[in-house]
Amino acid sequence: MAAPPADAAPEPTLRVDGLKVGFGGSQTRLIAVEDISLHISPGRTLALVGESGSGKSVTSLAVIRLLAARGRIVSGRIALRDKAGAVRDLVELDEPALEAVRGNDLGMIFQEPMTSLNPVLTVGEQIAEPIRIHMGLSRRAAMQRAIEMLDRVGIPGAAERARQYPHEFSGGMRQRVTIAIALACDPVLLLADEPTTALDVTVQMQILNLLRSLQQQQGMAMLFVTHNFGVVAEIAHDVSVMYAGQIVEHGTVRQVLKTPRHPYTRGLLACVPQLGTASEHKKQATPLFSIPGMVPSLRDMPRGCRFAARCVHAEARCREATPALETTDTGNIARCIRWNEI
Repeated sequence: MAAPPADAAPEPTLRVDGLKVGFGGSQTRLIAVEDISLHISPGRTLALVGESGSGKSVTSLAVIRLLAARGRIVSGRIALRDKAGAVRDLVELDEPALEAVRGNDLGMIFQEPMTSLNPVLTVGEQIAEPIRIHMGLSRRAAMQRAIEMLDRVGIPGAAERARQYPHEFSGGMRQRVTIAIALACDPVLLLADEPTTALDVTVQMQILNLLRSLQQQQGMAMLFVTHNFGVVAEIAHDVSVMYAGQIVEHGTVRQVLKTPRHPYTRGLLACVPQLGTASEHKKQATPLFSIPGMVPSLRDMPRGCRFAARCVHAEARCREATPALETTDTGNIARCIRWNEI
């Protein structure tokens, strides 16, 4: 068999195919996300973007298999290429096998660090725990690595700070601790669920720069959940826009930000505040744009295009059948039957 060309694209770290997630019993199950397919290669970041209720966090929690008690993966495949190069479908793994993956091959940063950190354990102990479990190091060696991780994520006086508790840290420093925990065992995939939402813009930029630097050092893939296109522009290589449980547009960050093809993506971008010049500030302020309406309820999902009720370009045919994802003239993939008309 011939060797692959030197410039061949690396095999994806994560490949999700046809993911469908529901909540409730089998007779009353509500579908939260469906027909989700994505892939992330080593060293690249895919951002999932959309309003609250669009299915972003459910998708990321499905990948790590941490859905709420009544949440179920109805169908689909979640293939993860681990450190040894083996590909496993996480949907098929039992709980003991999943525990061996979480924190080892797969790290997770949650939105609010104060609720994900244990208030009665020192931060050093919390970083050292997955190191002892997955890397088999002694308590002393694990604590030394925990101190190294604190230093690596930019916490000064790491040895002293490792003996302190979460409440003794600021919000930005607590988020750095959760990053240290997530990366302690050098995962191949990092899931970040809106990790900068509760931070001010200065600390937010510091965290984004830190994640980008650590990704370059380790070559890991990253799935970054956010509702902020400013964050997308800073951290991501590719972006998937989600609405009402479906991906409605996908492309590289440049494609989606410069040439959006789905009306929902255009609406989200129009909602981003624009800074003008000093002379423009003297003029009458222009009201911020907002997309009318709300994301539909899982109990009352509309027929056809799920965005039609809020779309100024919608026609009767938009409400008849669910549009398929199509490749557009710019290379984006969009779920809209009128993308080439509007």
